[in-house]
Amino acid sequence: MSAKDYQKDYYKALGVPKTATAAEIKKSYRELARKYHPDANKGSADAEERFKEITEAYNVLSDEKQRKEYDEARSMFGGFRTPTRTGAGGTTFDLGDLFGNGEGLGDVLGGIFRNRPGGGAATRARRGADVETETTLPFGDAIDGATVTLRLTGEGPCPVCGGTGAKSGTVPKVCPDCHGTGQQSRNLGGFGLSEPCKTCRGRGLVVEDPCPSCSGSGRAMSSRTIQARIPAGVADGQRIRIPGRGAPGEHGGKAGDLYVRVHVKPHEVFGRSGENLTVTVPVTITELALGAEIKVPTHRGPAVTVRIPPGTPSGQVFRVPGRGVRRKDGTLGALLATVEVSVPQDLNKNSKAKSALEDLRIATAGADPREELLRKARQE
Repeated sequence: MSAKDYQKDYYKALGVPKTATAAEIKKSYRELARKYHPDANKGSADAEERFKEITEAYNVLSDEKQRKEYDEARSMFGGFRTPTRTGAGGTTFDLGDLFGNGEGLGDVLGGIFRNRPGGGAATRARRGADVETETTLPFGDAIDGATVTLRLTGEGPCPVCGGTGAKSGTVPKVCPDCHGTGQQSRNLGGFGLSEPCKTCRGRGLVVEDPCPSCSGSGRAMSSRTIQARIPAGVADGQRIRIPGRGAPGEHGGKAGDLYVRVHVKPHEVFGRSGENLTVTVPVTITELALGAEIKVPTHRGPAVTVRIPPGTPSGQVFRVPGRGVRRKDGTLGALLATVEVSVPQDLNKNSKAKSALEDLRIATAGADPREELLRKARQE
């Protein structure tokens, strides 16, 4: 954690008291995450910033060790919001002045909480980075859910040295300045603090003969293939979070999260409107005028029968419940079937049909179906 992290009030961000249990923290986070998730607030920078804030707060408070460190640090320095004050002789004092050499206060305080019984210190675990990737699904797999194979490229332990940073056949040496603790004491006059050793950068080890592949860093780019489950009902452009499948952590730290942006191929028959599927069904003039029962296709299921009442206009939408997209609660949306008149293209080959339509035109002559439309247009 940096000094800025300790200054933030994570309990306030989640709307819970300092005495909140792990279950209460988790419940509050889920409610706020649903409310401010970017997918539910498209284009809202404020909602995105709020979502980042509550996620950051939850990552700290949901981890027992990090929460303890956070509470202890804020208790010791009052959240590091100590105001400047004027001391004797008019000298201005600020806690930040103690670290005016440009080093992070969080790095200095990190030494306090990494100390272990017996005076030793362990290298602090570091969470792995979040990873983003993309995948494209057929329309049907997006509706029903699917397991996809993803190839990820990112930073991980160097495969040549196994993450030690030392050349093959050699091993890192114990740091001569911190004697392997990774920490150095710093006298601040009235009190002392521990901070990461500058020689070994807190590792407790020094690489004298660095690995030629990673130049002694112990890290390298690598590729891996994973199987990821995409939930049913995912929409085109939706971003799916898969916890713990991002970059591996360091020194026993948790892995980061994987974010998968999903693209959905269009279907030649079905479309989608939120939690509903859509389909356009061609019908004849007589079916709309006289009424009929027609077969309507469903996605990966048997066709259903829809009754069309007499006098139904072209473009009417019929709702078929339970044939749409699966919601988060397990229920299904609807299938929206739009009926559209299919006009005969070549009546010269069917003189009987042409004659019947001529008779229909004569029988319905007189009333202009556009009369009311034209009258309203003239009134403006």
